[in-house]
Amino acid sequence: MGGTMDGTKRQRRGNTRQRIQDVALELFAEQGYEKTSLREIAERLDVTKAALYYHFKTKEEILVSIFEDLSQPIEELIEWGKGQPHTLETKEEILVRYNEALTEALPLFRFMQENQATVKELRIGEMFRHRMLGMRDILIDPQAALVDQVRCVSAVFTMHAGMFALNDLPGTDEEKRAAVMEVARGLVTQAHEGSQTPTGAS
Repeated sequence: MGGTMDGTKRQRRGNTRQRIQDVALELFAEQGYEKTSLREIAERLDVTKAALYYHFKTKEEILVSIFEDLSQPIEELIEWGKGQPHTLETKEEILVRYNEALTEALPLFRFMQENQATVKELRIGEMFRHRMLGMRDILIDPQAALVDQVRCVSAVFTMHAGMFALNDLPGTDEEKRAAVMEVARGLVTQAHEGSQTPTGAS
């Protein structure tokens, strides 16, 4: 009876740590981080506070663990990028992978956008800044002109803006994502071509 498919589904549902993270993030988004208590998270999950406590001792622990899990692909991407040659192909691959990682982590980034004060107080803000610098470093050519370095940084921010700042613009999410990618790719391509011209050449 019951093939492996059921097994994996059950396992995912049975992954209490992940369920706690999902429910906590839902509650944080609904009523704000400050107003949410561990007890409420336990109630919505229909588990005892002790069961919740077994996995996480504080709200901050839950939030930090969500951040670490969801930004893991970004960490891996940065590590991968460091070992690659500075070709345009590499940079385009970085943008595609970063786009995927951001899409996966959307609920978290929404929360961060709406709870900036909390994010500043917890160490998430610092961790996030660290990831951003890592992304910048794998896109920038160290010898590139400042204007081209700015283009690379702007490409990363364009992708972030795509998650929030375009909500009220016309078009589907798909169309917006494609447009964001096109702009980011254009910036990185321009920066890459700029960095191939020896300094001093016009």
